[in-house]
Amino acid sequence: MRITVPTARTLAALLADPGADRYGLELMQATGLASGSLYPIMHRLQAAGWVEARWEEIDPAAQGRPARRFYRLTAQGVTEARQALAALHAQTAVPGTSPQVKPA
Repeated sequence: MRITVPTARTLAALLADPGADRYGLELMQATGLASGSLYPIMHRLQAAGWVEARWEEIDPAAQGRPARRFYRLTAQGVTEARQALAALHAQTAVPGTSPQVKPA
């Protein structure tokens, strides 16, 4: 799977708490992405088997809002996301520098 910067942001947000259900608005706020960018990413991640989705089981009339669609990384997704972000980090590292931040 091709990992773009927006996809990396989305994976990082999901990896912050891999077992948590996250809904679209929450992910948009965490990543700074608009819905038109986020939802296609979520669909690609679902198609790849990295993310599973489910609808919230509520009565919209009783709650006064529509049901939310929750997303969560699969076990495969956690592994693949960590590997993809590590590979992206390695590709963007400046050669000959230490990955540790040196004190000023």
